[in-house]
This record gives sequence, C-alpha cells and structure tokens, in this order.
Amino acid sequence: MRKTFKKLLSVALASTMVVGLAGCGNSATTNGGSDSTADKSGKTYTIGICQLVQHEALDAATDGFKKALKDKLGDKVKFDEQNAAGDAPTCSTICTSFVTNNYDLILGNATAALQAAVSATDSIPVLGTSVTDYGTALDISDWNGVTGKNVSGTTDLAPLDQQAKCIKELFPDAKNIGIIYCSSEPNSIYQSTTITKYLEDEGYKIKEYTFADSNDVASVTKSACDASDVIYIPTDNTAASCTEAINNVAGPAKTPIFAGEEGIAKGCGVATLSISYYDLGYETGEMAYDILVNGADITKMEVKTAPKFTKEYIADRADDLKVTVPDDYEKLSTK
Repeated sequence: MRKTFKKLLSVALASTMVVGLAGCGNSATTNGGSDSTADKSGKTYTIGICQLVQHEALDAATDGFKKALKDKLGDKVKFDEQNAAGDAPTCSTICTSFVTNNYDLILGNATAALQAAVSATDSIPVLGTSVTDYGTALDISDWNGVTGKNVSGTTDLAPLDQQAKCIKELFPDAKNIGIIYCSSEPNSIYQSTTITKYLEDEGYKIKEYTFADSNDVASVTKSACDASDVIYIPTDNTAASCTEAINNVAGPAKTPIFAGEEGIAKGCGVATLSISYYDLGYETGEMAYDILVNGADITKMEVKTAPKFTKEYIADRADDLKVTVPDDYEKLSTK
C-alpha cells in the first residue's frame, strides 16, 4: 500500500513538471518565439502617450510607435493614449498623471508634449517624436545629439537648405515669400529663422506672418497672401490642425504654399520635401523596446533622424496654379 502510494505520488509530480514546462513553452510561442526579457519575465509594460493635437502627421507617428511595440511585445504592452487638443498646460496635466501612475515610459508627441513630460519626471524614460529641434525644445545651448538625461527620441526636421532649393526650382520667378507659423511654437521659430537665410541666398525677400493661436490663422493667412508670391509653412502643429482654414484663404487668392511636411501639403499646399511620420514613430517605438527590454541607457541614446525625405506634390493644386513640377517629385494623394 505504502509503495503504491509513493509510486502514484512520483507519477503525479512528474506530470505536474511536464505541464509546467509545456505552459512555459506556450507563453514564449504566444509572443512570436522572441527571446526578449519581457517574454521571459512575463512583464507587461504600460506606456503613456501624450499627443499635443490631433492631425495627420502626429496621428501617424503615434500609430507607428504603437505598431513597433505591438510587433515586438504583442499583448505585453499597454498604452494610455491621451490628446491635449493643442493646449500645452493640458500636456502637463496628462504627463503628471503618467508619472503619478508610475508608467514604464512616456512618449511626448510634438514639442510641447515632450517638454511637459521632461518637466514631470527626471527618472521615467521619456521619448519624443515629431520634434523638430531638441536643443531648442530642451533649452540645450551646446546641443550635440544626446541629452545626457532621461530623454531621447526622433526628430522630424527636414533639411531646410534642400527645402529652400525645392522652392527655387518650383517658383523661380517669385520675389516675395511669406512664412506663416504659430509664434508660441519654438521649433517653428527655429525653422523660420534657419530657412530665411537659405531663401535669401536664393534671391528671395522674406517676411514672417505669425499667429498666436487658431483664431488668428485666417486673418494672418490673408495678410500673407496679399503680400507674397509664395507662402512657406514649416512643420507647425497649429498650422497643421488648421489647413482647411488656410486653404480657404490661399486657394481663392491663388497663392501657392510649400509645406514643411506632407500633412500640411495635403491640406493646403502644392508641394513638400517631407518624411513618413509613421516610419518616424515606428523608429521611436523600436527605441522604446530597446530601453524597456534590452536595458539601453537612454542618457546615451542619440536622437535619431528620419531615414529618408521625399519630394511630393499635389497634382490638382499644381495644375490649378500652373506650377511646373520636375519629374523627381512623387504625386501625393489628398485622400
């Protein structure tokens, strides 16, 4: 009787071990067979996403970021995604809540969102995306590509000298160029100041037209159209969320717009030299994975740039404005 009991007990223990091992094997397979730390530990990461405003470029960056992490972590990652509706103080409230909840990482999508996240924590990793210039955004005078603190990310800064050359090849006979941007966005100020020098080198006269918020967009656009042969709009978040209002003025005025990114180009522009914001967000997601799972030191992570830039144009607007577009531009759909 005693021997029989011992034998049954041994069989039961062996069965339990087999089942346990099988369970571990299934867990790894569920996440694509990855050998990541997250898969082995079973940890689920929670990431807070603060997006400044809803518009095509920022939406695409957020989508790319989430897709990269879902591709690598499957159901082992959760997102608390919040939109500040263009209000910087709301970004601060959102990011403070992320810190209070002790999230594993924070994404700041656009400059104001990044700044809010940086102000909220000096310990939780913070990644930025759709940020033009980190030196300007973080007030780092000797910017060298690495912040040295709990912050890194990706930049959407296009080569402004090349954008100036694009304007010259599209509008060789123009004389006056107006630059429209939101005065409360430091990265727009940086872009305007930088491209002004390049445009002046091309022989243009430049004048800035700034608006404080969306309420001034239409009137400022009219002033710019009245005095300009061409308008340039940098990667400005407020302008990007108001392209319909801008187009309602610039379209009837027959004033062509060269945009700093393709979302603005689709909404009101003729052409752009732009990046894929989805790809930019995806690359940011890969950086997040490297930090969370592989233990990468964010204080030493260099801010990354977009992998490529593409010349794009809107065919119907180019035809309407009789703009001759070189063959190396790709047609951009507005749908």
